[in-house]
Amino acid sequence: MMQVGVIGAGVMGTGLTQDLVAHGFGVVLIDRSEETLATARRDIEGYGRFRRLLGSKDTGDYNANLSRVVYSTDLNKVAVADFVVENITEDWALKREVYPVIDEACSRDTVFAANTSAIPITKLAGLTRRPDRIVGMHFMNPVPMKQAVEVIRGWHTSEETLKRADQLLTGLGKKGITVADSPGFVSNRVLMLTVNEAVYLVHEGVATAADVDEVFRSCFGHKMGPLETADLIGLDTILYSIEVLQESFADSKYRPCPLLKKMVDAGLYGRKSGQGFYSYH
Repeated sequence: MMQVGVIGAGVMGTGLTQDLVAHGFGVVLIDRSEETLATARRDIEGYGRFRRLLGSKDTGDYNANLSRVVYSTDLNKVAVADFVVENITEDWALKREVYPVIDEACSRDTVFAANTSAIPITKLAGLTRRPDRIVGMHFMNPVPMKQAVEVIRGWHTSEETLKRADQLLTGLGKKGITVADSPGFVSNRVLMLTVNEAVYLVHEGVATAADVDEVFRSCFGHKMGPLETADLIGLDTILYSIEVLQESFADSKYRPCPLLKKMVDAGLYGRKSGQGFYSYH
């Protein structure tokens, strides 16, 4: 079974690792913070109990597979991986540091997937000597619960790389939807505008966060409103993403709402901090 390197042990990296473990993959989980790794390990090991509460019959297999997870702060540990998924937050400066290191450490055949919501895949591929082996795989949160992944073909991404990505997704019981490379791709080029405009409605006093979300749930049948979704994704990630879109397209329609900036400055990131547009305490 494929050995997968997961870089970044935040919400997305932890969720992806849970899903990989549940489907029998070996995982090397990397983060620069020992504290973040410890939190991720607690959540990954606790996910077996959550699956049992949901009635999953393979909880025993999940717990047995936990022995195949390696936790490390050393990026070079991904050298054993057949496939690497990078989940670092939408910060070009941070991502830029990682790709040359793993490019040197990993086999030439190893595929790198960027789990990014906005940064162009072709730009990331330019940091490596294997641009044909770089692909975008935009997993949605929470990863174990989502059945589809936005797959992004960069300028140099080969058919073989797309095939390898599809094999990984098939092993996770997910389908890939392949789109061309563009900042924000399909999902976030639309979603970030929606979220940002919803924040403006609250900022301008047009409606409360709860009423904005209720319109989308009750009138359009959405499972979650845009501000609930923003809290789930993380308001810091939302801000990073829309700033990437603003820089990439030089268009004022992507100007982040001042309220969004203020909330991020205040550490109100949503669910992961316990407070965003809603309280999670």
